[in-house]
Amino acid sequence: MRQTWRWFGPKDKVRIEDARQAGVEGIVTALHHVPTGDIWTPEEIEKRQRDVAFLPDGSISGLKWEVVESLPVSEAIKTQTGDWKVHIQHYKRSLQNLADAGIEVVCYNFMPVLDWTRTDLAWRVQHGGRAMRFDLPDFAAFDIHILKRKGASESFPVHVVAEAQKRFAAMSEERKKQLASNVTAGLPGAVESWSLPELSAHLATYDGVSPETLRKHLIDFLAEVSSVAEKLGIRLCCHPDDPPFSLLGLPRIMSTEADYRVVLDAVDLPSNGVTFCTGSLGVRPDNDCAAMARNLADRIHFVHLRNVRRDTEDTPCSFFEDEHLAGQTDMVAVVAALLAEEARRRKAGRKDAEIPMRPDHGQDILDDLTRGAQPGYPAIGRLKGLAELRGVMAALRHPMIEKSA
Repeated sequence: MRQTWRWFGPKDKVRIEDARQAGVEGIVTALHHVPTGDIWTPEEIEKRQRDVAFLPDGSISGLKWEVVESLPVSEAIKTQTGDWKVHIQHYKRSLQNLADAGIEVVCYNFMPVLDWTRTDLAWRVQHGGRAMRFDLPDFAAFDIHILKRKGASESFPVHVVAEAQKRFAAMSEERKKQLASNVTAGLPGAVESWSLPELSAHLATYDGVSPETLRKHLIDFLAEVSSVAEKLGIRLCCHPDDPPFSLLGLPRIMSTEADYRVVLDAVDLPSNGVTFCTGSLGVRPDNDCAAMARNLADRIHFVHLRNVRRDTEDTPCSFFEDEHLAGQTDMVAVVAALLAEEARRRKAGRKDAEIPMRPDHGQDILDDLTRGAQPGYPAIGRLKGLAELRGVMAALRHPMIEKSA
């Protein structure tokens, strides 16, 4: 697999120099400053390519922008309201401009309102480092008592509602503000985060939008853009829901293998593919990530390798971002499945035989604790994860192992 590294642009405290020293082969980034729904212009794309290709002193970095994460899908497209048809045309134009710039892999997601959700962005783990965490009772406390969403208490099991009440009663004002800030933070690297009234207003736009309706809207979107991507040689890949269950009363439609299969079969083009994220999918105990990697292999265009540890085997559940080889997903089995798919593609002569991957998320350790990088995207924590994954790949590719397989 091709080793890549997510970078949030010139404001990222983990620099391109750091990524180069980590030994990665390519960069994953996006134009976070461009408003969702607008066209990514050739000028802005070229500027970001230069940001990647050259170091601050003008020397060549040796790295290129290889994967887009993400070219965001607007809420208007997801709800098919307002300027959604204009936004689809803009999306097609952006794909054209990216193809003209030589970029072939475009990750996106179809999660309503919030791209990802955590209650803690720097939760202390046993060895003293920090990790991101989703705590279900804390989230329920936010939903029921801070956001005060109508009907929120019916969204959680009775014991979670009771625990949320106790947690909220014991919370300081500072913790309440921090919890609200964490939940509404939005995508790392994005410029916007929402106030509680703004979040409530966004949620209201999904009143009456069922999972079936949202799924139809995704298929409608893909029916429009996948054929364009196919002609341009671009591989689109949808990221799973994070976490993979309903929150805030919103529909979730990309949480299981069955979810992906419906969408892949509905728009059956090679350009319509999967961002295979073991961290997001691994939150659900009924998702066997290794089996999913094998079953969806032909349409996996991009891979995020990270691991989580669940508090319980329920859905929904609390979880935290564990070390890459220490969580509940069998990472060795997942990597083996992906390497087998790459071998199959090489034998078939596919241009996309090498699948881009990146070490997703990481715990803040050592100097990460004072660097202040994007939550989940530290330098040393990700490098540690990448080193572990490299070791797995090197072992599985060793002639001694391959002969015995």
